[in-house]
Amino acid sequence: MSFINFLSSVSMPMVILFIIIYGVREKNKVFDSFLDGAKEGIKTTLSILPTLVGLFFAIGALRSSGVLDLITKIVSPLLNILNFPTELVPLSLLRPISGSGSIAVATDIMKNCGVDTLIGNIASTIMGSTETTLYTIAIYTSCVKVKKTRYILLAALTGDVVGIIASNIVCRFL
Repeated sequence: MSFINFLSSVSMPMVILFIIIYGVREKNKVFDSFLDGAKEGIKTTLSILPTLVGLFFAIGALRSSGVLDLITKIVSPLLNILNFPTELVPLSLLRPISGSGSIAVATDIMKNCGVDTLIGNIASTIMGSTETTLYTIAIYTSCVKVKKTRYILLAALTGDVVGIIASNIVCRFL
């Protein structure tokens, strides 16, 4: 185990050292390339900032408005028939929208239901098998200036739904 700890500690410095040695060997200006990349990173950050602010505002409004609780009450009869825990509805709705919001909801689920319960296991599996779809699409498409995201959104949300359903089924079998 100590070898793995050592390996994980030195892996990143070794990668950086390899990049520097390779750049010098190929006669590239390593520091200038680094600065150019940093400048491009700052430009990208500034270009996606309005999208991020809008997403964070919408997520905050959604969580504080009580809409998630209302949706949970509305769909709970159907979810009881499907044997899906209603405690996971806020997580299932928020996960495609926000990583930090879904972490907060998952933490709340863990506090209320426990980490070693079926609901805790399903929540953990949902967190690992789904993506913050809307955030990811917003970031990637705004960086490359893609405007038509209809099929991207459908495919990504389908993947999230499959991940949520599979999490429920797999955790029940295990």
